[in-house]
Amino acid sequence: MSDVAALIDDLEAEHRELYDVVAALSTDEWLAPTPAWGWDVRDTIAHLADTDELAIGTATAGEYALNDMAARAASAEDLTFQGVRRGRRMPGAGVGHWWEQTSADLRTTLAALPADARIPWGLGMRTPSFVTARLMETWAHGLDVRAALGVDAPDSDRLAHVAWLATRALPYAFSVAGQQMPAAALRVELVLPSGAVWTYGPEDAADRITGPAGEYCRVFVQRRSRADTTLEIRGDAALAAISVARAYL
Repeated sequence: MSDVAALIDDLEAEHRELYDVVAALSTDEWLAPTPAWGWDVRDTIAHLADTDELAIGTATAGEYALNDMAARAASAEDLTFQGVRRGRRMPGAGVGHWWEQTSADLRTTLAALPADARIPWGLGMRTPSFVTARLMETWAHGLDVRAALGVDAPDSDRLAHVAWLATRALPYAFSVAGQQMPAAALRVELVLPSGAVWTYGPEDAADRITGPAGEYCRVFVQRRSRADTTLEIRGDAALAAISVARAYL
């Protein structure tokens, strides 16, 4: 995960695939409801544009930075909704152009960051993790957009980045859930769309999560319940991990 240029290339690929989905939507299609309650396609893309701007401001110590804006917001939900409110003052196509510009600006900003920079996003992230977090959010919200439009959401091996971030975020996920992280080591073995296997954790760990990367990642971005997957979960620590799964702040 240390090759920032390669990560940014993958982020751009994620952006461009979603651009292709929304580039020529009709007015009605922009207003199609997504699985995220109360949000339509326009709302979702507006949220991505707004969080891209927040990411740029945070990475460059600008005025529009996450922790500063969070301190001014009435709640975390209000902060999340601010981009939606901005988007609802624009036509769908305008929101699409807004996001296309912010995502390009974001990639330029990310490419200029030192690889070892620490960005004050939430608890703080190094540049590779920060890029990966933007890729994860684009992918997750892209699932919602495609579901709203009845468009297939084919998986790619870029899910390795999402899986890495999700697994590394487990201490945070346990803290949000108000639980102590189990001491037992966890092994994760996931099959990527290409057939390659992505792994994390000690090979000899008794607690294990194995299965398709797409299913694992969807659980961690809370787009699918564990019960609706073919994931194999062995051991109490593995069960606890999948129960608190979350890959975002």
